[in-house]
Order: sequence, then C-alpha cells, then structure tokens
Amino acid sequence: MASYQFRPVPQPLAVFEHLVASQTQTLVIKETGDHFDVKTLDGRPWMNVKPKYPTAHGRKKVYDAAGHHLFDMIKETFHWAWHPTYSIQVESGKKEHMKVKYKWTIANTKAHATFTTARGTPVTLVMEGKWPSQSVDIVDKASGALAARIERKRSDVRQILREVVGQQTYHATVAPNVDTALIVAMCVCLDEKKEDGGNQGVCTVI
Repeated sequence: MASYQFRPVPQPLAVFEHLVASQTQTLVIKETGDHFDVKTLDGRPWMNVKPKYPTAHGRKKVYDAAGHHLFDMIKETFHWAWHPTYSIQVESGKKEHMKVKYKWTIANTKAHATFTTARGTPVTLVMEGKWPSQSVDIVDKASGALAARIERKRSDVRQILREVVGQQTYHATVAPNVDTALIVAMCVCLDEKKEDGGNQGVCTVI
C-alpha cells in the first residue's frame, strides 16, 4: 500500500475524542470470519470488532484497545436484502450517532455519512471510489478536506487466497482531527455490505 500524509481537517470530526488521529494514521483492519482485528501500521492494538453472539452475523460489538466497549453494530432485519440497515448503538435503543447510506453502481461506490460530533457540530462525510477492487476516499462535505482513504490489501497470492474464504485485510488511512472509530465503523459496514451483496444499503451508527 502507498504511504500517505493527509492535511488536518479544519475542525475535529469526532464522536469518540480519545480515538481522534493526532497525525496521519494508517490502521490495518484484518477480517477473520466475523471478527475484525484493528491495529496500527506498526502492530499496536487499536480496536477490536467481534460478533455479539458466536453465530450472529450482522451483530457486532466494538471495543477500543483497552477493552472498553464503544458501540454495537446490529443489522436490522426488517429491510429488504438489497437495502440493509446496520444500527450502531452505545446500548440498545440509544440515540443515533451516525447514519451511512450507500449507493453502489457498476462503476463505483458512493455513500453519505451524517453524524453530530461530540461538540455538537453536524457533519456529512462523502465516500466515493471503486470498490471492492480498488479504494474509496472519504471527504468532509463542508470543507472538501480528505478525511480518510480505505484500501483493500492485495499484496500477494496468500492474501488473495484469504479473500476467497472471506478473510479481507483493509488499510484505512485517517487524516489528523478525524475520529478513527467512525472510519473503522464505515469500513466494517462496507465489508458487511459487500458480504450481503446488492447495490445499495444503509449503515446507521447509534
């Protein structure tokens, strides 16, 4: 993967302020089954995503490196298969943090993520790019600043074989002043949407 240096976004884009990137930060998000292990590029644990129940596809709990629970990701079953909704909650039924709406075409993937920061500022992030074959960029709509870039790691034959059995590895490069937890959530939603198939979907962060 290429090495990037992003400029800081003008205003902090954060819900979980202790997970805001202080400089350009690349996270390695490795999928194993329904688990996602998130580490820094130099191998330090950063976050962990695992099923809420051992056999529960679409229901995940997300923790920081210290083991503190951040939020749950729950696939809501009342939506059509090609328009799934993922609800991400601090606890069941709590207020909505972020909603991500995807629209996939043959040429590219596009999504809008809307949320309110911990300081009360409404934010819209626009995600667009060629997926799953290449990468997507996430841009702050208000400022036009690049907030993050998500890429699939396909460096060798071994990694390609892992993908065949559903073991993806993603690199998420996050700009300074951006909440890494929200970018990880968007990456996991993107992976879940790919696994579920279809052309569009909704990921709700609560």
